[in-house]
Amino acid sequence: MTPVAALAAIPDCPVDAAPAERHDADDRQPMRALFRKAAQGGHTGAQVAYARMLLFGLGGAPERRQALGWLQRAEAAGNCVAGYWLAWLALGSVLLPRDGRINQRMLAAVHHGHPPALRAAAVHMGRKRDPADQRLCVHLLERAATGGDLLSALLLAERLERGEGCEPRPMAAAAWRTRLVDAGAPVLPVIDAPPPAPRPARGPCSRGTLAFEEALVPPPLQWLSEHPRLAQIDGLLTSDECRLLVAHALLDGHGDALHPAWRVQPASEDFALRVLQLRLARAARSELAHAEPLQVECRRPGPIGAAHHDYLPPDRLVADHVLAGNRHRTLLACLAAADDGGGESFPLAGLRTRPATGAAVVFDDLLHGGGHETASLHAALPVCRGALWQATLWLREGRYRRA
Repeated sequence: MTPVAALAAIPDCPVDAAPAERHDADDRQPMRALFRKAAQGGHTGAQVAYARMLLFGLGGAPERRQALGWLQRAEAAGNCVAGYWLAWLALGSVLLPRDGRINQRMLAAVHHGHPPALRAAAVHMGRKRDPADQRLCVHLLERAATGGDLLSALLLAERLERGEGCEPRPMAAAAWRTRLVDAGAPVLPVIDAPPPAPRPARGPCSRGTLAFEEALVPPPLQWLSEHPRLAQIDGLLTSDECRLLVAHALLDGHGDALHPAWRVQPASEDFALRVLQLRLARAARSELAHAEPLQVECRRPGPIGAAHHDYLPPDRLVADHVLAGNRHRTLLACLAAADDGGGESFPLAGLRTRPATGAAVVFDDLLHGGGHETASLHAALPVCRGALWQATLWLREGRYRRA
């Protein structure tokens, strides 16, 4: 990819509403036909919506190559949202190459005022240490939140309250939280991750640039064990990234103690979520195309599950993308550490991990020469006080995703 250094002077401009993510099952098939008719008539917005239905199999079987063609047609007619989804596809490096057009397309969508693009750019800028980039992060979140993006408003309120990228503005934060409560949005837990350590990137990543290839550079591993191969990664995720994942889980209604697990569904996976999963996959020395959908869970004081292995038994493997092979690696990222407790126990290795917000552990489920790594047996340690938010990414031996 080639970074695009043109974010510093983003003008305010009209914002297009994002198309609906979900429809009742009975509505999808006739809706797909209606979008196809409008797309064939040359309506670029309908072309994007129809392409997404083809891409995610809404209202019929997935037809990914056709989806790609409709997005390219809409982009050629000047639709920047089509470019946003082409950038989304290119991150996976399956239907499109992962190249510099990702940055260019995202920049066009940001200038157009597309809220998911503004949010993704804000989270990207929030990883940089330069004060100007931090201010730009707040500006982008304000633009997206003003355009009605709840996720951006949740991230913005946290930054305004804490003075991240700006002077503390508690009254402005309170005003945004009032609007969020009125809209039925959740209250985020306190999340404060240390800033990521500066790391070399492929190509220039100077102030005010969009350079999503930064997510491709794997951070250093601190090895804790050889059997199983277990390593720790400090400072992997920023506060914004942790908050984003927790906010997604809470907005989907999976943040309570009875049903804590939430998995990213393809049709709701925006660019920010996708680049975040790419970052986690690369941190685990794997690829996004090999990753199962990311899972987010909240653990509170109470009973814990039994020790288990993450590799799949034959019956589960046959039922879930058997050609992708088994789970060969697991990454556990801490999104919000509990006040006391949490972490993982590896009883056969005599090891325990201690969660830290923004950090992760990664371990092998299979042996390097083949076969199950029985020493990867692990169990969640009890949370004694507070709540632990954790994201889990399972990596397969081969390609799991089709886009």
